[in-house]
Amino acid sequence: MNLNALKSSIPDYAKDLRLNLDSVLNETGAPGLSTKQIGLIALASAMASRHAPLTTALAIETAKFASAQELSGARTAAAIMAMNNVYYRFTHLVSDHEYQTQRAGLRMNAMSSPGCDKVDFELCSLAVSAINGCGMCMDSHEKTLRKHDISAQAIQSAVRIASVVHAVAATLEQAQAAEPAILDQAAA
Repeated sequence: MNLNALKSSIPDYAKDLRLNLDSVLNETGAPGLSTKQIGLIALASAMASRHAPLTTALAIETAKFASAQELSGARTAAAIMAMNNVYYRFTHLVSDHEYQTQRAGLRMNAMSSPGCDKVDFELCSLAVSAINGCGMCMDSHEKTLRKHDISAQAIQSAVRIASVVHAVAATLEQAQAAEPAILDQAAA
């Protein structure tokens, strides 16, 4: 299913999400980010939201502006952050601070050479960390982006993209899950 078909399948009760998705996926709706960065962030966010049709549709759209290697970099960010966000959220939230001093012991080699520009990788990592609710990771990626002279507005745009993509994924998943039950009730 392409992105336009997915957008049209967003239920009317969530029409604001349809409008917001259109907005955040264009440069005027995501100030400070390039079209390619918007696509990479959206792709990583869809992966973090675990909605395969949306992930596929965004990958197809983003491939118009990004190379296969750059798409792989966004996927790498989603994969690594899926692991890191759980681990570091635990070390940050557990009351025993001893865990923060222990070596993580997790392989993260991909972070040094993710396949895309370092800033793009950090933007994707920030977006995924926001979806996964890891404050420690969000703080770390935000600081790194600011060191690379990325504006607060661009950082906010990345998180807005993540929030909208996540909401669209959740809504589409629930609408799809509810559809058979609604059809069964209508037939009864």
